[in-house]
Amino acid sequence: METKNNKTKFMFDRRLIQFFDWGLLLITLLIISIGLLGLYSAVFSRSNQDAILLKNSLFMKQIMWLGIGFVILFLSLFFNYRLLYKWAYLIYFLINALLILVLTNGKYVAGSRRWLDLGLFFIQPSELAKVSIIIMLAYYYSKYASEKGFSLKDLLLPFFYIMIPFVLILKQPDLGTAMLLLLNSAFITFFVKIKRRHLFVLISIIIISVPVIWFSLKGYQKERILAFIDPGRDPLGSGYHLIQSKIAIGSGMLTGKGFLKGTQNELSFLPEQHTDFIFSVLAEEWGFVGSFAIIILYFLLMLWTLHIANISRDNFGKILAVGICSMIYCQVTINIAMVMGLMPVVGVPLPFISYGGSSIIVTMIGISMLMNISMRRFMFD
Repeated sequence: METKNNKTKFMFDRRLIQFFDWGLLLITLLIISIGLLGLYSAVFSRSNQDAILLKNSLFMKQIMWLGIGFVILFLSLFFNYRLLYKWAYLIYFLINALLILVLTNGKYVAGSRRWLDLGLFFIQPSELAKVSIIIMLAYYYSKYASEKGFSLKDLLLPFFYIMIPFVLILKQPDLGTAMLLLLNSAFITFFVKIKRRHLFVLISIIIISVPVIWFSLKGYQKERILAFIDPGRDPLGSGYHLIQSKIAIGSGMLTGKGFLKGTQNELSFLPEQHTDFIFSVLAEEWGFVGSFAIIILYFLLMLWTLHIANISRDNFGKILAVGICSMIYCQVTINIAMVMGLMPVVGVPLPFISYGGSSIIVTMIGISMLMNISMRRFMFD
């Protein structure tokens, strides 16, 4: 939107401030605060000097990443989210280029290449791919939407867009992120209008493809799924994470053991306690009451995100908001279900709570996009 005089410019600025989404910011800050408390507790040690140094390092790094995230949030307010419509292809190709670069020059850790070394820090392009595919699908579906809905032929190109990053991420290998990208893309696709007959065919194809996916999994990935079905088949190996997580969650009971008093965490029985299994740390210390409060906050965030999608005045903004909602929802659901033994362990971080720079930045980018959509809805009046 261009302005022709100072008065118009002043009105434009005032309306932006008027529509600032304080509710979205408040919910985000509450979840972030819980995340910082959980991370501090997850790496806390009363006696181990190395653990104390680790605590200080990880905690400060998390604060740094959150600070960068809020800078991105602040700067994004000065740019119209509609620019993403114009930049969709550019963003998509740049992220895919990074995914290819990871396979050739990525940092090799624990049998996989997932990070690029940029000198001062590492980035995980697969996390950025979550946002790029949302933007790409929002661009396509909003541009080619029709009253009749999409046919299977119309969905061939989006399928091609989805499969490129999916395959590249799967080759790292990173099954958890790849499945998240696929699941999130499915949510977005089902949100847009699809012809009924074609929708039934699409669902049938997905169901039939499940056995194909199983036989394409690597041995350790199959073992994780089998450990989910029966953790006791290998209690010191593939089932160890899940068994210890259940013990931590169950021992928290109603109100928990208290902040910094979780024994599973303190005695280092709980693996990956500051990343994938941080919800188990919170559940042990805060109990059912605290865990339920965290879930309620995420539920409020989902409702607020869907509200933003509802009040958006253009299809591109609606699909973007739904895509971001789906991205956060899938991660929250899978992570919590995973640590409770309701889903296989696939290594999915809990948004705003698990330690991880790339995850924090990507989620903050999502919140920035939501804020932008919410603030600029008046531009379509």
